[in-house]
Amino acid sequence: MTGDLEGILVVSLEQAIAAPFASCRLAMAGARVIKVERREGDFARRYDRYALGQSAYFSWLNHGKEAMTVGLRDAADRDLLLRMLERADVFIQNLSPGAVERYGLGDEELVRRNPRLVTCSISGYGAEGPYRDMKAYDLLVQAESGLCSVTGTAEAEARVGISIVDIATGMYAYQAILQALHARHRTGRGRPIRISMFDCIADWMNVPYLQWAYGGYAQERTGLHHPTITPYGAYRCADGTLFVAVQNEGEWERFCAEVLLRPGMAKDARFATTTLRAANRATLDSEITAIFRDLPRDTLIQRCEAGRIAYARMNGLPELAEHPQARFMDVMLAEGPLRMLVPPGTPAGTTIPARRVPSVGEHDEPIRREFAPVKSSQPEDALT
Repeated sequence: MTGDLEGILVVSLEQAIAAPFASCRLAMAGARVIKVERREGDFARRYDRYALGQSAYFSWLNHGKEAMTVGLRDAADRDLLLRMLERADVFIQNLSPGAVERYGLGDEELVRRNPRLVTCSISGYGAEGPYRDMKAYDLLVQAESGLCSVTGTAEAEARVGISIVDIATGMYAYQAILQALHARHRTGRGRPIRISMFDCIADWMNVPYLQWAYGGYAQERTGLHHPTITPYGAYRCADGTLFVAVQNEGEWERFCAEVLLRPGMAKDARFATTTLRAANRATLDSEITAIFRDLPRDTLIQRCEAGRIAYARMNGLPELAEHPQARFMDVMLAEGPLRMLVPPGTPAGTTIPARRVPSVGEHDEPIRREFAPVKSSQPEDALT
């Protein structure tokens, strides 16, 4: 996209979502990424068939890469990978813990051969500890980390509607790799990075954890409302749903005066502070709902804008596709162009060339030629 990482070679022994997310962001920044798959291909290629007959997951996270296949039990293929990694800048892998070591691709061996190599190992629960060998998929880690316990309604827990653990893990891996590459400019040496899905989403759980550990407050599941700030959530209007967010006392006074048209409500002792409003949530929400339900959403939006109150509409995917803030780029599949949303950090006005999603083993032949063993130019008898 910008060429910032031009000249960086990334070899990624990857599957599913987290590792491909990190390597795709490196590719978009200009790095050359070689995606290494098992012979049958990354199983994410078969997650669905909704993107012009291809997997939406795979198409999102694998454009702009070269694709090759290897058999790790094949000694010649392992030697090929080692030769590639002797010239690489970054190695990403998300095989099960201990797998790369069994195949002679562990950090110690790779750094011995290439001290400038940055290695990034992604796992479910880390390389150590009692859960080291436990299988980890997105929903399972959402549950194990406590995320599901704070997501949903009072009646039932819920899964976050996207693969949030995988995405968080890919984001952390990308950040850590960039940090390691920057440090290499000073030290001349790479570093090993270990990222676990559990650690990544556990970090995002720090606020409910701290509230519980030090304040004795167990966050309630409140559906489309904030657990500790009120009014902050969804309210039914005469013709739809409107989200409003009031975060301080000045906003609360303006909300009462400009949106509810009840300025005296701001002085009600039950609602005078954020804490009191949260404690009396049911009463406050019923009063807001009684006003909102008889008014068109556009009328309430006009009042929110006049009172400088934050709001949002309840949109679905059709609205996202036509959203005035949404930016799109094309990705090329064999079946044609696939229009997808642009990642954050893309400068406004940037033209992103359409990038291809590779087929299984598409670049096997040229990559194997490029990294073939170097033949000596000396006569055979000169080597004896």
